[in-house]
Amino acid sequence: MTVALDTAAPAIAATDTDADRWDALRRRDPAADGRFVYAVRSTGVYCRPSCAARPARPENVVFYDTNAEAERAGFRPCKRCRPDGQSQAERRADAIARACRLIDEAEEVPPLDRLAAAAGLSPHHFHRIFKQTTGVTPRAYAEARRAARVAGSLQEAGSVTEAIYEAGYGSSGRFYETAGARLGMTPTAYRRGGAGEAIRFAVGACSLGSILVAATERGVCAILLGDDPEDLLRDLQDRFPKAELIGGDTGFEATVAQVVGLVEAPGTGLALPLDIGGTAFQQRVWQALRAIPAGRTASYAEIARAIGEPAAVRAVARACGANPLAVAIPCHRVVRSDGGLSGYRWGVERKRDLLERERVHDRKELAR
Repeated sequence: MTVALDTAAPAIAATDTDADRWDALRRRDPAADGRFVYAVRSTGVYCRPSCAARPARPENVVFYDTNAEAERAGFRPCKRCRPDGQSQAERRADAIARACRLIDEAEEVPPLDRLAAAAGLSPHHFHRIFKQTTGVTPRAYAEARRAARVAGSLQEAGSVTEAIYEAGYGSSGRFYETAGARLGMTPTAYRRGGAGEAIRFAVGACSLGSILVAATERGVCAILLGDDPEDLLRDLQDRFPKAELIGGDTGFEATVAQVVGLVEAPGTGLALPLDIGGTAFQQRVWQALRAIPAGRTASYAEIARAIGEPAAVRAVARACGANPLAVAIPCHRVVRSDGGLSGYRWGVERKRDLLERERVHDRKELAR
């Protein structure tokens, strides 16, 4: 599991007017830090927009694009918000990065108070900031890292048990509780590159191009869209290089037909079991996507708020990009905050087409 720290770009554009800057200043908006500074004539200092100092009189305030401009005008940096140093968001990101490195390097999961001390924060504050920054709790991050170490060593270890203990698990029971969800199959099958795991698949055509449908005995594990059938098959082979890939028989054709039907009418839903892997965070995002009604859209920020992680917008976007089940997990229903269509793993044109099909289906349902 790779967790990128949330260092989202500031919301204030370089071309904003003084009115926009005043608005950011009144809100003490940390997203505006780094875009401009403001200087106070009566004190001779310049500050970040997020500075907690008492508001200055408007007639005493001057805006500058950079620290250098403010200093050339004779102002010195505020000792409270330290605009010439790291911002609060940058300090927090560094602190959480130190904690993540400690987790990565530890043989066992470090206790919360030790992680908080390494970050220079109280345990409660650290736990809250860690979750806001990474999108997951410290324990969930540690569990995902240990599971990743097991996955990375399964190919080389002498046995599955050896790989589990080398990754820092005190017993195999806890790992096996979630192994299927994390690896998409049993640890033994994963260790053999999917050897012994039977994955039925079929590559066909639909109105959006080529489609590959694959399923384990637990349910549909992949729905891939593209232009080249060979590329889709290589993707599946890369995921499970030693699995037994079985071309779809007559029985599997019925499964494929249902999936293709979903693509042609994406507002109808899919009455098939899904074999959903992914991390705990990804699964939460994917569940939220499935809760978006057909014909409607939600922004990445709205999904982040829906799962209780308002600061994890980028992590939500990555989870959407990692979705292996096109249409069944409707990541095409996620748009930018301004309503624009952003990147889609299977192409923006397909995303636009799917959304339009859902709107048409929704209008027909309302007309009945």
